[in-house]
Amino acid sequence: MTGSGIAIDWLLEPDSENPGVRYFALRDLLGLGPEDAEVREAQAAVMATGPVPRILAAQHPDGYWATPGAGYGPKYQGTAWQIVFLGELGADGADARVAAGCRYLLEHTQTATGGFGCSAALRTPPPPSSVIHCLNGNLLWALIGLGWLEDPRIGRAIEWQARSITGSDPDVRYYRSGTSGPGFACGVNQGQPCGWGAAKAIRALLAVPPHLRDAETKRALELGAEFFLSRNPAHADYPYSERVSGTWFRFGFLHSYWSDVLEVTENLVDLGYGNDPRLADAFDLILSKRDAAGRWRLENSLNGKTWAPIEAKGKPSKWITLRALRTLRKAGRAAE
Repeated sequence: MTGSGIAIDWLLEPDSENPGVRYFALRDLLGLGPEDAEVREAQAAVMATGPVPRILAAQHPDGYWATPGAGYGPKYQGTAWQIVFLGELGADGADARVAAGCRYLLEHTQTATGGFGCSAALRTPPPPSSVIHCLNGNLLWALIGLGWLEDPRIGRAIEWQARSITGSDPDVRYYRSGTSGPGFACGVNQGQPCGWGAAKAIRALLAVPPHLRDAETKRALELGAEFFLSRNPAHADYPYSERVSGTWFRFGFLHSYWSDVLEVTENLVDLGYGNDPRLADAFDLILSKRDAAGRWRLENSLNGKTWAPIEAKGKPSKWITLRALRTLRKAGRAAE
């Protein structure tokens, strides 16, 4: 058996601490559909054991976490973060508690322009100037994955995401302190295009089924590919006023507003660039981190900051191995 095969068997093992890994491995690596008995059983395990029930145990009966309002703070424990994490962990969007959290978020975090923003906990809705690509992209991706794609509020967030990137809509307003211009410009990144924000925005738009993508969404995805490939993704020296962040090269889970080379590579593979020679260095970097058993280590972690810990930093990680194998398989490189 190859190292890849051994690693897949590892991911498919029942694991009460990380049940979401088996759920996603069945779905994304074995290609089983949502009605398959094993997939249904695996998602039931996600809701019964591991980090998801710990997150839900901290939820207020009204649907929020930590403090009422827009939910960005406290960082990694507020409502916005829990919706992202529930999406990452494979929570069942049909669960009443998960649905209540999503509903609360939509009612308190969406701005007048359609994007999701952040503000002081009790200020709702947040001001349009607070919408930035990383936050909107994370929440949009999670809400789509949790089953809210058909909600018209999601449609408004998709429109904001796409049109803020393309800059083709004269009604889109940019702000010095937030999304400050088309093409991923962000005030948090000193007005420069933000690589982390681009990774989250493009992942969100990729979650929109291809047959539902309008011309603006398609153009935004094209601009995302152009931006990612404007640099060597393995070097990740996207515009930044200081040195390149080491976070790009430390593969992590759960994801926050930061990104890494693995996420950018998966985005580019999903955009159709899996065989592009400009990704050769990125694939080499990903493969260089694999051990003899075909596993990858957890190099970046939010443990100690969230409601529930996820694996042990520095140890072989089922979540990172899942991410890496999923990306390699999509690119047709799983046997390397």
